Formats: sequence, structure tokens, C-alpha cells
Amino acid sequence: MMLVVPFLAAFVPGIFIILLTWWFRRKSLSVFLRVIPSALTFLASGIYTYIGIIKVRGFEGAAYGFLAFFLALFAIIALYIALKRPSSNKDIKQDLNS
Repeated sequence: MMLVVPFLAAFVPGIFIILLTWWFRRKSLSVFLRVIPSALTFLASGIYTYIGIIKVRGFEGAAYGFLAFFLALFAIIALYIALKRPSSNKDIKQDLNS
């Protein structure tokens, strides 16, 4: 329960952030706009870490820490999606012909 509840609490906004980043990438928006969801998620993760360590403490504070950890994982995935370079089919065809 100590890990499952923070994971499930981070799962819904995490999937939303990943889908939003993927949609921004598909719309060919600038890198700055594509990175905003992951940056805000990192910010929220830092705030939850601060709340868990400084304000709450104890077992409930550890739950906030786990929530922050899972949010940071989703933010890393979203950042990877935002910064991934597009692959071209020309490069793949040239590699196959060589």
C-alpha cells in the first residue's frame, strides 16, 4: 500500500503529461513548448519532496517522497519524448542498401 497508492496517484497526471508532450511533438511545436509539461512536473516533484521531508515527516512524508519519485519518472519519460530527434526514412533506407 505504501508504494501502490503514490504510484496510482502519480499515474493519472503522469499519463496526461506524457500524452500532452506526445501531442505537442506531433503538432511540431517548438522544443520550448514541448518541454514545458515535463518541467512543470519536475517542479511539482520538487515541491512534493520538500513537503514530504520538511513539512510532514514520518510515514506520510515518505508517501509524499514516493509520489515525488514516480512523478519525476514520468517527467523524465516526457522529457525524452520532447527532446527525441525525429528519425527519417531516408537514413534507414540508406543503411539497408549499404
